[in-house]
Order: sequence, then structure tokens, then C-alpha cells
Amino acid sequence: MLPVIDRKIFGPFLERLKVIYSTMDKKYQEAADYYSFHCSGCDDNCCFTRFYHYTLLEYFYIMEGYNTLADETQVEVKQRALELCRKTREADKKGCPVRLMCPLNWSSLCLIYTYRPMICRLHGIPHILQRPGQGVMYAPGCEVFKKQCRKKEPFKFDRTPFYMEMAELEKELKQAVGMTQKIKMTVAQMLITF
Repeated sequence: MLPVIDRKIFGPFLERLKVIYSTMDKKYQEAADYYSFHCSGCDDNCCFTRFYHYTLLEYFYIMEGYNTLADETQVEVKQRALELCRKTREADKKGCPVRLMCPLNWSSLCLIYTYRPMICRLHGIPHILQRPGQGVMYAPGCEVFKKQCRKKEPFKFDRTPFYMEMAELEKELKQAVGMTQKIKMTVAQMLITF
């Protein structure tokens, strides 16, 4: 279980996170414009993907977004999250793959779009990532991107600076709150703790 932390402590970190996200969004848009790629939903919707999130920063930012929702919407979101977690556990026990819609996606729209985590901001566009000790990793983009934009010359979209900034800010936040434990949670797992 994650610690309860006063908003006064994590608030300034979230303000710095917003700056990182703003830069990230601009770079993503620059790449999307270059490719003339516009995500408008698809059968392979990334909101069906089980993404894990590894930062206390994103946990608190998603909580901020969740807290902007009306009480009845929060209840519905939490019920969806509980159901998603239950179905995921059952599928995992059976060794079956599972693709379930994020509990924050309603009618193909994210209820907390402004507060969405990093992977939701960056998914879909080809990119490179330089991992320490592991060399450069290249990702070709989502299936829809590959179908729509495969003939374009690659745009250099390096995620590395964003990951480095996030890692540094996460380190500072954890030091400020005295936390050493690692996080690995889906959005649904986060939601059920709020």
C-alpha cells in the first residue's frame, strides 16, 4: 500500500511534472504532424492494453485527475476498476491473455485526459529509447500507425530525455517523502486505492 502524503508535499512535484508533460505533448504533436497521424480511436485501442506505471508521480497525478470527477462518476470508475482487476486476476490464473478497457475510458474518451500518464501520452508514434547499459531500443509505432504512415521517412522521436527527467523528479519525490519501495501498477490498480 502506498503512503498517504499531504498535497503540500507532492503538489510542487506535480507542477514540475506538468512542465515535463507539456514538453512531451509538444514533441509528440510535432512527430504526429510530421507523419499526418491523428489518433481518433481504432479497433486496437491502446486503452485496452495493460500498461504498468512505475512512478509515484503518476500515481498522484492520476489521483488529482480522479478527484476532479463528480462523486457519482468516481463511484462508477472505481467499480469498473475493481471489475477489471478481478477479471485480470482470473485471466492471469488461467494463463489467458486479457484485453480490457481502461476504467477511465468512457465512450472512447479519457475522463482524465489532461492527467493521463506518460505512456498514454507517447503511445503510437515510432520512437527510440536509449536505456543505460542496454543500448538503443527502436519501437515502430502502433499497428494503426504502421498501416497509415509506413511510407514516411522516420522522424527522430527520442523518448530518452523524458524518461530521464521523470526518473530524476521521481527520485526527488521519493527522497522528500522517505519512500524506497518500487511501484508497478496499472491505472485500475491505482484507482482502487483512492
